[in-house]
Amino acid sequence: MTENTSIEWTDHTFNPWIGCTRISPACDHCYAADIAKRFGHAKWGAGEERKVTSESNWKKPFTWQRKAKAFYAEQGRRQRVFCASMADVFDNEAPMETRERLFKLIEETPDLDWLLLTKRIGNVSRMLEMMGRAELPRNVWLGITICNQDEANRDIVKLMKIPATVRFLSIEPMLGRVDLRRLAPDGITFTIDALTGKGEHLLGYTGIIGKIHWVIAGGESGAKARTTHPSWIIGLRDQCEAAGTPFLFKQWGEFRPVDADSVLHTGIEYKRMGKSKAGRRLHGRTHDEFPA
Repeated sequence: MTENTSIEWTDHTFNPWIGCTRISPACDHCYAADIAKRFGHAKWGAGEERKVTSESNWKKPFTWQRKAKAFYAEQGRRQRVFCASMADVFDNEAPMETRERLFKLIEETPDLDWLLLTKRIGNVSRMLEMMGRAELPRNVWLGITICNQDEANRDIVKLMKIPATVRFLSIEPMLGRVDLRRLAPDGITFTIDALTGKGEHLLGYTGIIGKIHWVIAGGESGAKARTTHPSWIIGLRDQCEAAGTPFLFKQWGEFRPVDADSVLHTGIEYKRMGKSKAGRRLHGRTHDEFPA
C-alpha cells in the first residue's frame, strides 16, 4: 500500500519543514518530536524555529508526479501524499513564504492527492486568505487530528465548513469514545451529524453543511503509549458503516486488548506486544476503506 512510508493510508510523506508545538492530549507522546530530538532535526515548542527541509526533498514530489499517470494506469487510483508528518501545515510559527511555496508545489503536481492533516483547523481560512487564495487546490484532502469527544465537538464543525475535495478525520491516538453522529459544538442547543452534514436545533430549524468523507482511527504506539478501548473503535466503525462512510483502522498500537472484539466498558485486559504484533484486525478483518 505504501511506497516510501510505513503509514498505512498514504503512498508518500512530504515535510516542507520540521517542527511544531504540542497543543492537544494527543501530542503528549509525539513521535515526531522524539525523532527530531534524537536526530537533531529541530527543536519543538513555541518560539522555536521551524527547520525548512532540503532542496533535494522538495524535488521528490516532481518525481512522484512524473510517475503518477503510470501508477494510475496500473493501480486504478491516484497516489496520496501525506503532508506533513513532522510538522503542521497551518502552524502559526511556520514561515509563511514556505507555506506559499508548498501550495505552489501542490498546484504543480496535479496528479497527486495531497493529504493535509492539521490540529489547527481554525487557522486554515485565515492563512488561505493571507496567501491570496479563495480556496484549497482541488487535489487537497483536508483533515484534522482529534483524540476525544471534546476535540470532536470543538473542531469537526470547523472542518465541515471548509470546501475541500475530501474532508477526513484522523482519530489517533484514540483516547476516548467519540460520537460523530451527534456533535455538540455549542454544548447545549445544536447537534450535528458529521457523517451526513445534517444539523438539528432545539428550536426546530435544521441545516446541512459539508460532511466528513473518511475516518481513520487507531491506538497509540511507543514507550509511553496509552491504551485504546475496543468498544471505542467498534462504536466508531459502526457509525461509519451505518452512514456509508469509508473507515480505516490503522493500528491497535503498543497494546492489544486480550478480547479485541469486546464492547464491555470495564474489565478489559491488555497485552503489551508492540505495534507490529498487535496488528490492526477488528472482528476478524482489516478495515482499509478509502474515499472513492
